[in-house]
Amino acid sequence: MLLGIGYDIHRLVENRKLILGGVEFDYPMGLHGHSDADVVIHAICDALLGAAALGDIGEHFPDTDNKWKGVASKLLLIKVADFIKEKGYRVNNIDVTILAQKPKLGLKKTEMKKNIAEWLNIDVNRVNVKATTMEGVDAIGRCEAIAAQAIASLCEIA
Repeated sequence: MLLGIGYDIHRLVENRKLILGGVEFDYPMGLHGHSDADVVIHAICDALLGAAALGDIGEHFPDTDNKWKGVASKLLLIKVADFIKEKGYRVNNIDVTILAQKPKLGLKKTEMKKNIAEWLNIDVNRVNVKATTMEGVDAIGRCEAIAAQAIASLCEIA
């Protein structure tokens, strides 16, 4: 079994949609980035790429390439899943923690799990989504940013 860790953080800004785990939130600010800036999906991509020793998300989808400007991060995750399969691996499980003071994620975590499982073609019970606040500490605690950490495990395709 192979393990990888991913992390991503983006600033919250006005005039952007807030998308986390492929779910759009009704929130007055969104994450700034080249793509849709979905930190959840970006952290998972990096965890998967790390587990397969395939570099990082910036190497595969650079923010200097207009091809990826404004792209839905789910498309990046689907491509990463293809890279993993081409290398002879399958996703075993995903565990992600979202660090956000606001908005409250509540029941949307279930929707995120379903999205991630669908895009990786794995059982939803192999995906876990957690959330925590920063108790008012640092940029995340001041509602200036949102981050996500992920760990992924891969198995060889039999």
